[in-house]
Amino acid sequence: MVGGWNLRRRVMTMLVVVGLLLIGLAGAEAAVAARNRTQIDAILNKTAPLRVQSQELLNALLDQETAVRGYAVSGDPADLGPYQVGLDQERDTIASMQMLLHDYPQIGQELRIVEERTEQWRRSVAEPVITATKERGTRAGQELVTDGARQQFDELRAAVGDLQEEILSAREQSAGDVRRSSNLLVVLLIVAALVVVVAGSALLLSLDRMVIRPLIGLAAQVREVADGDYQHRIATTGPPEFVRLGEDVDAMRQKIAADLAEVREARERIEWVNTQLQKQAEELTRSNRDLEQFAYVASHDLQEPLRKVASFCQLLQRRYSGQLDERADQYIAFAVDGAQRMQRLINDLLAFSRIGRLTTGFVDVDLNKVMGDVAGQTEAARQYADAELTWTEMPVIRGEEPLLTNLLANLVSNSIKFRRPDVPPKVHISSRLVDGEWEITCQDNGIGIEPEFADKIFVIFQRLHSKDAYPGTGIGLAIVKKIVEYHGGRVWVDTDVPEGTAIRFTLPVRPEDLEATVAADPAEQPEQSDQPESIATDETKAADESPDALPEQSAGSDRKDGADGSPEGGRTGDMRETVG
Repeated sequence: MVGGWNLRRRVMTMLVVVGLLLIGLAGAEAAVAARNRTQIDAILNKTAPLRVQSQELLNALLDQETAVRGYAVSGDPADLGPYQVGLDQERDTIASMQMLLHDYPQIGQELRIVEERTEQWRRSVAEPVITATKERGTRAGQELVTDGARQQFDELRAAVGDLQEEILSAREQSAGDVRRSSNLLVVLLIVAALVVVVAGSALLLSLDRMVIRPLIGLAAQVREVADGDYQHRIATTGPPEFVRLGEDVDAMRQKIAADLAEVREARERIEWVNTQLQKQAEELTRSNRDLEQFAYVASHDLQEPLRKVASFCQLLQRRYSGQLDERADQYIAFAVDGAQRMQRLINDLLAFSRIGRLTTGFVDVDLNKVMGDVAGQTEAARQYADAELTWTEMPVIRGEEPLLTNLLANLVSNSIKFRRPDVPPKVHISSRLVDGEWEITCQDNGIGIEPEFADKIFVIFQRLHSKDAYPGTGIGLAIVKKIVEYHGGRVWVDTDVPEGTAIRFTLPVRPEDLEATVAADPAEQPEQSDQPESIATDETKAADESPDALPEQSAGSDRKDGADGSPEGGRTGDMRETVG
């Protein structure tokens, strides 16, 4: 049954047994120590004073005997003074000794003998000598001091000697008791120390057998498993806790072995998938090379015939316009327009395919400078439409400046193209910091867009209007989306604006700008976040002054609207640009 005890029960049993033994020894030591204190007290406070008092008693009796003999010789009453003093001292000493004799009956008996003999000597010798000397003179007193009287006093002295011997015997007995109790106390302390040593040794041996050895065995088996022998079964001996621990470790081993088997299978599948992916990557590389070759052919070989077709059709149009019938002029116009639209479509497809493929690397780009370039590129279109372009203070971001210029130029061109009739276009570009990103908004007062078409406008070749109503290839906003995503942002249409269209996109904030924003004074941060709201309010006011929105805009952009120009501010013809 003991073999089934757990470690806690075994240790607790051992501790209880050792504790009971130590408590018993402590109780015995306390009793022996108390008795030792009593015996020492008897020596110091009883037998020692009794020895001193017995000597004082003897001195008092000697004083009385000497005084009686001196008075018998001289007859001088002054010589009886020591007698009276000795008598008083005798009585006091006997009274003090009797107070210490409760535990010493034999000494009390010897003291009573001394008292009896003292009283007998006083009646038979001292008082008669004093009376005879006082009444009949010194001769009569001296006649009573005989050898018998001396012998009687010697017997008294012998009785006092017996009393002292008895006191000394009692003191020796008490001293012996003290020595024995002290020796017993030392023996008990040695036994307690031996119990502690034996219990400690037994505990160490038990821990070695029940804890250390099973743990060492378990650790050795675990190392075997850790070295790769996952099929090694772990078995543990010892208390039930260690047996359960070994079972749990073995269960963990089995689980790990099963997981490793699954991992091996998964690794094999992954290696197979990687092989397939490598083949697909090689196929994609080959396909990209073919696409690059196609792009080269499209940009050179395909555009050359188109340029010839367009050039000769334009020559026919200029030279023979009005000389042929009306239907021939219409056919020539159709040919010129088709060739030009094909050229724009090829150029836009090339631009779309090159985004993210032909990269110059990200650098710090000041969007204020980019907006100046955009203003120059869209100057002709803004003069034609009497458009107003404004922007707030723009941030510096990490990106490719040509792509970002193309992005903003597409948005501005789209806003100018999809304008309302008889309403001068107003385009406002603003930025604000939202959740660690720059949110940039292009807001106009154009025809707007219905919410159900908000996602379609970023799909390539998706058009919401005919090419006769709004010219273009339908690739402009797809290029915008690809450039934004290439820079790690996202783009969407805000359908909650009351008028016009608001296209918003995000760009990552530079780490140093983000750290500076976090380290800025918290009291100043609300003012920074309020800036875009005031801009939006100005835009809303501007939008409120214009008529109701017309149907939604097209998703395409017209490259024909863009033109190179200077980004200088001020007014040029009918164009107004303002830097906010």
